Amino acid sequence: MIYLDNAATSFPKPPEVIDAVAGYMRDVGASPGRSAHQLAVQAARILLDAREAVAQVLGASDARHVVFTANATEALNVALSGVLRQGDHVVLTSMEHNAIMRPLRYLRETRDVTMTVVPGDTAGRVDPGAVRAAVTPRTRLVIANYASNVVGTLQRVAEIREAVGRDVLLLTDAAQAAGAVPLDVTRDGIDLLAFTGHKALLGPPGTGGLYIRPGVEGKLAPLIRGGTGSESESDEMPSFLPDRFESGTRNGPGLAGLGAAARFLLKRGVANIRAHEVELTARLLEGLRHVSGVTCYGPADPDLRLATVPITIAGLPPAEAAHELDRRFGICVRSGLHCAPQAHRTIGTFPSGALRLALGWASTADDVDAAISAVAELAGKAAAG
Repeated sequence: MIYLDNAATSFPKPPEVIDAVAGYMRDVGASPGRSAHQLAVQAARILLDAREAVAQVLGASDARHVVFTANATEALNVALSGVLRQGDHVVLTSMEHNAIMRPLRYLRETRDVTMTVVPGDTAGRVDPGAVRAAVTPRTRLVIANYASNVVGTLQRVAEIREAVGRDVLLLTDAAQAAGAVPLDVTRDGIDLLAFTGHKALLGPPGTGGLYIRPGVEGKLAPLIRGGTGSESESDEMPSFLPDRFESGTRNGPGLAGLGAAARFLLKRGVANIRAHEVELTARLLEGLRHVSGVTCYGPADPDLRLATVPITIAGLPPAEAAHELDRRFGICVRSGLHCAPQAHRTIGTFPSGALRLALGWASTADDVDAAISAVAELAGKAAAG
């Protein structure tokens, strides 16, 4: 099997991650932050270690400002519902995922939130100046994903921050980017950053979080309210982080795995993983460029994108191509609209979508060559009718 679906969920996971999940289930098992016995204290220590390791990956100076959620979608909902008020205006890009689009639709209907969508070019890149031009006196939030889940295009987030100034909040969806490229939320001036654990961070599903810049937490209302194990004498939510946004028992086994994954990334070096994936992406793009009937989407320069390459094959629907790659060649990919129809409209692949090949930390040159060969065979067969 050749796994090229890392933009959906990374696989395989580092052995350390598997060991950490199993170890928590086998040896700890208690609820963190609830009891005072030794197993509960150990559980709390594991979550603290995970929070500190993830904060280091993100470039966050204060680990308390990394709030754990079940996934990036929940984190984005926390940000959007927590920040936006009645009649607010939002600026976002045409490359956003439904984890942005669907909550915003709900907020349009319930809070009269208005929005301006800034289109990307056919490679998915958005002009920071166009984002600035869309800002109005009513704009409360600017949203730009760090990297597209469809084409892997890296947005110029720091330039967007500089263009719009500091009077509006900047939210970035880093579900694809966290763990795949070196991040520094302080350097880039990011106010809110959502991440998931199960993609390039190499952690388990059911983990994720929201980075909240110091000073922004007061502008953000919790999405979920309930028990935190702190200030239990009050029926008000705690004012301090991370408790204010972490009601209910956290996913201890998953976060143990996420902590192990973050430490693995720090040890190996995100920049080193990035260099490996850039090299493989260049190899994939160059190989596919010579296959008749195949169209690649996104930036031609691998330095401007993640290791995610969507393609179409003339005469072969993406869903059928994905099925054939799996059935005949043992290559796992994803087809369709990838929960981002506006992004596909932007690059010109709506409504049928595309076939997405997404490399990862464990991918090899042999994997890339096998994929190129398989796609070439499918394209040749489609051309022959």
